[in-house]
Amino acid sequence: MNQIEVINSRVNNLKNVSVNIPKHQITVFTGRSGSGKSSLLFNTIAYESNRLLNETYSSHIQYQLPQYNKPDVDEIRNLPVSIIIDQKRLGGNSRSTVGTISDIYSTVRLFYSRMAEPFVGYSNVYSFNNKEGMCTTCDGLGFIDDIDIDELIHWDRSLNEDAINFPSFKPDSWRGKRYLYSGLFDNDKPIKDYSEDELNNFLYSPQRTLKDAPEKWPKTAKFEGLVVRFRRNFLLNENFENKRFKKDIDRVVTQKKCPECQGQRLNHEVLRATINGMNIMDFCELSIYDAIQCVKTLHHKEAQHVIDRLYDQLIRLEEIGLGYLSLSRETNTLSGGESQRLKLVKHLNSALSDIVYIIDEPSVGLHPQDIIKINAIIQSLKDKGNTVLIVEHDPDVIRIADYVIDLGPYAGSEGGEIMYSGAYESLLNARNDTAYALTKKHKLNDSPRTSKQHTTLTNVTKHNLKIEHINIPTDVFTVVTGVAGSGKSTLIVDVLPKHLEQSIVINQKAVTQSSRSNLLTYLDIFDEVRTFFSNRTDLSKGYFSYNSKGACPKCNGKGVIKTELAFMGNSEHRCEECNGLRYNEKTLSTYVDGYNISNILHMTASKAIDFFEGYDKIIHTLQQLNVTGLGYMTLGQTLDTLSGGELQRLKLSQHLLKATTPSTFIFDEPTTGLHEQDIPVLMDCFKMMIEEGHGIIVIEHNLSIMTEADWLIDIGPAAGQRGGQIMVEGLLQDVIDDKESVTMKHLRRYISQS
Repeated sequence: MNQIEVINSRVNNLKNVSVNIPKHQITVFTGRSGSGKSSLLFNTIAYESNRLLNETYSSHIQYQLPQYNKPDVDEIRNLPVSIIIDQKRLGGNSRSTVGTISDIYSTVRLFYSRMAEPFVGYSNVYSFNNKEGMCTTCDGLGFIDDIDIDELIHWDRSLNEDAINFPSFKPDSWRGKRYLYSGLFDNDKPIKDYSEDELNNFLYSPQRTLKDAPEKWPKTAKFEGLVVRFRRNFLLNENFENKRFKKDIDRVVTQKKCPECQGQRLNHEVLRATINGMNIMDFCELSIYDAIQCVKTLHHKEAQHVIDRLYDQLIRLEEIGLGYLSLSRETNTLSGGESQRLKLVKHLNSALSDIVYIIDEPSVGLHPQDIIKINAIIQSLKDKGNTVLIVEHDPDVIRIADYVIDLGPYAGSEGGEIMYSGAYESLLNARNDTAYALTKKHKLNDSPRTSKQHTTLTNVTKHNLKIEHINIPTDVFTVVTGVAGSGKSTLIVDVLPKHLEQSIVINQKAVTQSSRSNLLTYLDIFDEVRTFFSNRTDLSKGYFSYNSKGACPKCNGKGVIKTELAFMGNSEHRCEECNGLRYNEKTLSTYVDGYNISNILHMTASKAIDFFEGYDKIIHTLQQLNVTGLGYMTLGQTLDTLSGGELQRLKLSQHLLKATTPSTFIFDEPTTGLHEQDIPVLMDCFKMMIEEGHGIIVIEHNLSIMTEADWLIDIGPAAGQRGGQIMVEGLLQDVIDDKESVTMKHLRRYISQS
């Protein structure tokens, strides 16, 4: 009972993997990118735990929960309830903040209801989601939506000339005809020439029935001003058109601070209650650092236990490197790493024990200094009697493991096997890629390239930046470092590109995707692959598309069958007719050189290069995948299965296909999701790009990448308002001994350990 026993897992690329995982310890899962770590930990263990837990609820409750099918594994024994802490952004709307998601705002509300003067009510009135406390003008959002008339109207055009600058108000659309056929306006008269009455009628008329309406006017229709109709259709009501026209809505609709509460969300009655001159929203707008200092000074006999509780909660946020955030920060503005750490905070004060915590790369987005703090939190979860399972590449996190399970040997179809399981100390003597990466010797780049191009920035003060002058090389390998929240992204992603003629920013944001989008569709070569098959067979191209003639008739090319089961929710299972392959029998029975189209979609990019010999566009595109280290991916792999780092490298592959003009490529942590042994492949790609005339600037926490820098810029000394300054800039040999930079301290340690 002291072990979780996985018996013969065949999920994704796992090859009948059986493994015993010790309970009440920290186990780290290692291995090359794509080796099967997530397949074992998330898609097998976590998936089955959630499925079994959901089955204990009533059918009605199961209907409200995510639906899980049994993973392809013979058996899992001694499996506790699992809690997944992943890197998915928290999302949410404007009502979800760092304070609300961490439950700290509840303590702040209690704190103000006990100590603030004058007394305005109990804790509920301090909630901007409560009608008693919220500002009635903005409904507690802090902002109001406004319509930019200049974006909605082409003033020089008439109604006949498409004066309304919005897709669903075109002259021939049913909405456009509500103005053309109203008989109220001269349809050939430019809007700028309307009289004041005509313009008010056109824009702001309330909904009304027209008297003596023209013949073309629908009998039951009512007229209303353009702004009134637009507000009703697109601001007050959520409908399918909001997604369809999102780009145009974002252009026309602007947000501005609520004029009533000045962005503080609460009504005047609540906002007049203060502690030391600060109302509750003033307090929430402080950085966590400053909020801690504020709470430190407070003493109150009746409310001291609330003060102590609030102090402890704030300290927790600071301990995991989020001290630069404020409680009022909206969760949909947080990065994946920030979201993950915030999720961790929620579980630190939990009374639950004997839980399995499954954590996906907690080092993502973290500086080595911050990893010390995250390791302490992971240790505290274990000390409370829990089991902690982690997918990780960072040596500093792997080092705290009681037990290590390494998968490999490589990625995709060449992975999926247990290469090592045992103590961390013994792993160092093993013969596999992870052991090699952990014991590899590192040294500073002793032959840096000399920059001939640089961009000078002066008096940079955006957000927390306080930079008087900086020269940034743009034609060599420049690495920008600093603790999370120090200002790196603001400087390099927000400010710098505006001063560059040719720059390409490659970030980790998800690409547009669906269950029908895959590697080939994203790289725009699926049509060439279908042409290849059509030319070599007697079938038309449509048969090689699972969205067209080739689709399995039972699942319509989805590969799965979904069944609605009333209160039991939707059931999803593999299509029995095509066995999940998406294609009909005619297509699947058509082969070229021993492969059908489904075989090709399951083929790795590296192997496919040889298969498509002679098809230059396909080969050239796949070669770019190889260059960026993604040759292990299968051609039919869906984009929603990619890590942030894989998405960056996929975007890079696409840019390499199009890059003809020397450009400065800017990357935001490109090593995310990369095994240490995969980093040299990425570095080879960067070297090739620099040789071709491009410049590379990376924001990075990875120490291996730092040792390769031609030029290093470190921002700090800390995060938030404590950061934003240039700590060091220059050649590695010139800055490595700096005593003020925390980055240099860790880089010196890294070199000495090698």
